[in-house]
Amino acid sequence: MSDILTLSLIKVPGTAASKDDAIREAGQLLVDAGAVDSDYVNAMFEREKSVSTYMGNSLAIPHGTNEAKDTIQRSALSVVRYDQPIDWDGNEVRFVVGIAGVEGGHLEILGKIAILFSDTDEVDQLLAAGSAEELYQLLHAVNE
Repeated sequence: MSDILTLSLIKVPGTAASKDDAIREAGQLLVDAGAVDSDYVNAMFEREKSVSTYMGNSLAIPHGTNEAKDTIQRSALSVVRYDQPIDWDGNEVRFVVGIAGVEGGHLEILGKIAILFSDTDEVDQLLAAGSAEELYQLLHAVNE
């Protein structure tokens, strides 16, 4: 199995200034990597309509609906860090993690991300990372 997170799936800094643009940005990284079809990005918006993917500690994890699972080619994770907070339904988000999992694989990935971001010291390190390479080194555990 290939790595779920690769350097090409990390963008520092992101360019989006709104929640919708941030979802598009994270989703497009997944599309560009060949992990999902472009229809998956639409499913990320559908998911957001039903429940906010804001998780706390500056993190949002947009992902598609169950109906979109046939648009996923392989499990992958995209990470976009923003220099300026994105307004996510009244919450400040600095990390948008797009997620696509084959056959329920996203649940394990979600768990690893949740553990990382539950520790404010870890989040501070992620915010302080000066490049996509540094961020990748801090997040590589999701591939284990």
